[in-house]
Parts: sequence; C-alpha cells; structure tokens
Amino acid sequence: MRKAFICPAKYVQGEDEIKNLGYFVKGFGKSALLIAHTDDVERVREKLDVTALKFEIQFVESGFTGECSRQEIQRLQLLAKEKDCSCTIGLGGGKAIDTAKCVAEGEALIIVPTIAATDAPTSHSAVIYTQEGAFEDYAYFKQNPSVVLIDTTVIAKAPTRFLVSGMGDALSTYFEARATKRSNSNVNAGLPCGARENSELAAKGTKSAFALASLCYETLLEDGVKAKEACDCNKVTIALENIIETNILLSGLGFESGGLAGAHAIHDGLTILESTHKYFHGEKVAFGTLVQLVLENAPMCEIKEVLKFCTEVGLPICLKDIGVDNLTEEELKAVAEKSCIKEESIHSMPFDVTPDMVMAAILAADGIGTKYKADNR
Repeated sequence: MRKAFICPAKYVQGEDEIKNLGYFVKGFGKSALLIAHTDDVERVREKLDVTALKFEIQFVESGFTGECSRQEIQRLQLLAKEKDCSCTIGLGGGKAIDTAKCVAEGEALIIVPTIAATDAPTSHSAVIYTQEGAFEDYAYFKQNPSVVLIDTTVIAKAPTRFLVSGMGDALSTYFEARATKRSNSNVNAGLPCGARENSELAAKGTKSAFALASLCYETLLEDGVKAKEACDCNKVTIALENIIETNILLSGLGFESGGLAGAHAIHDGLTILESTHKYFHGEKVAFGTLVQLVLENAPMCEIKEVLKFCTEVGLPICLKDIGVDNLTEEELKAVAEKSCIKEESIHSMPFDVTPDMVMAAILAADGIGTKYKADNR
C-alpha cells in the first residue's frame, strides 16, 4: 500500500510575525513579488516597511486585480521575471493566495494569510477562475509552500465571521478523514503536479494525518467558543492562537493528507443555489458535515455534539442558516446530483452514495438542525 503525507517546509505563527517576513524573503534573495489586494497591503503597510528596512529586502507590489485567472497569473509571472524577484508572497485571502501559488509553481513561495477562514494556505493546490470569476480548473504543484507565516495580531483584528467560517471548514476535517480511512480511499497528498485521482502515483492517508485530523476536532471543541470571544474583542489569547493553528495548519494537513469525503461534496452541491452565495465556504461546509453524519447514520450523541458546537460559535445547522428558505424538489435533486458527480469526494465515503441518498440526508439534517434550534432557544 502506498501512503503519502505532505506539508509546508515551514509554518510560523505569532503576534506581529509579519515584522519577521523579511527574514524569510532574505533566505531566497533580496526582493519578493507581493501578490495582495491593495486594502490588505495597507492594513499591514507599517509592518512591511519595518521588515523591509530591518532585513534590507524589497517588496515588488503587483497591482493584483483580485482574480486568480490564467491571464493574471501570466501577467504576474512576467512581472516577477522583469523585476528579478527571488520569491513570491501571497498575502491576504484565498484568491491572492491561490494566485501566488500559481505564479510560483511550487518554488520559493511564502504564504501570509490575513484571515483564518479556510485551510487552503498550507496546501499544494489552487483554484483557477476565469477573468469573470467563474470556476475553471484545479491546479496542483510539485510541493507545498516554502513558508506559511501567520500574524495572529492581524487575524485577531479581522471580522470574527472569518474565524468562525474557518472553524466550519475545520469541523469537517476529522469526519472526512475518518470516512476516507474507513473506505481506504486515496488522498490529495499522493497527487503529483497536474495528476488526477486515477494516477498510478495516488496514495492512501497516513496514521499521522488522521491523528492531526482528530486533534483538529478536539481543539475546536475545547477552544472554539473562547477563541470566538477573543476575536470579538480583537485580542490574541491562547485559545485564539490554538484555533488559528487549528483552522489553518491542523485542518490543512488533515484534509490534504487525511482526505475529503461527504461534507465538501455537499458544499459543492449547495453552491448551485444562488441564495447560498453570500455565505462563506466554511459556513456551508459546516452544514455539509451534518449532512455527512446523517448520511453515514452516525450516533445521535455525536450529531448533538456537533450541533452544540455549531450553535455556540454561530455556524449553520439548517438550510435556512445558509439562505435556503424554500427548496424545491428540482433544486434538491440538482444539489444532490452535483454532489455525486464522478469527480466529487463523496465517493470516498465507505459505501456507495446515490443522489437519492443525498437528497434524503439533506432533508433529514435540515429537520434535525431546525428542531435543535427550536428546542434550544
């Protein structure tokens, strides 16, 4: 049996850590292409100036347009070559980070998230969109980022909803890794650059990846509520530090080397409903996790534990919570069919899943969540 585990070369987290960014740039050379929204750059401008002066390096600002498109990637690669940049920095949210991954192509890449809303920063993959913002393709690179640097002070000052959404994304990590382990399915860690699931180099998850996925869930239950309160006050506490690590590192390593299953596939299906578009990725994944638990007939005590956690931190537990007030039979069927397409991770569940089963699980999960809310007002 072939197994694989992948991770960033270095993960560093701490207060005001951006002030040390120049140290890591200097490991590659004297200049870095900085891919970030103008607003994100201005939020940390003082720290960037401090680290540039201290370590005698230069940031080449890119004028990032905001979309991870092939045209933007090509433009930025030409800019990096023209300015002789020694490394690439992706600073900000998902689009800036994914664009940096594509520009760097697995070489000399530093990721600096300014929110803890997803587990994407540590991974070796990215999502490419059209210039208009429509999904186009996934991209895989030969290795994970060279450095993932987290400034917890910056994340503490971001809106709390981002942190909570990250907890929703992280919530699925253990349950999807468990399903993948039970079904002995392949994981993303085995995929080389550009490969697909049927590659002869595909691999199973490791014990270490499953242990990290388990720790991810344990830490959410232990520190999630406390971390939310700290973020509400824009203060860094031990609990917030732990949850930032959970959302980004534990969940990132857990999903990529432990596997995805039902929750993310349900999320992908839900995205066809326009009313869900104003909700974050992790918010929809949280509801997808409940649907997965219903789909696999998990013990009610486990479902209630997840419901309690979601309610305490403010994550969705029913369709209404993600903007779906009225779901027609036709829409439900479309969601279920999208969740079950050949390429989806739902086929890592330890049993065959059909659209009819998904339709039933969505309605049942919605009913359970709605009743829980009514009973716990």
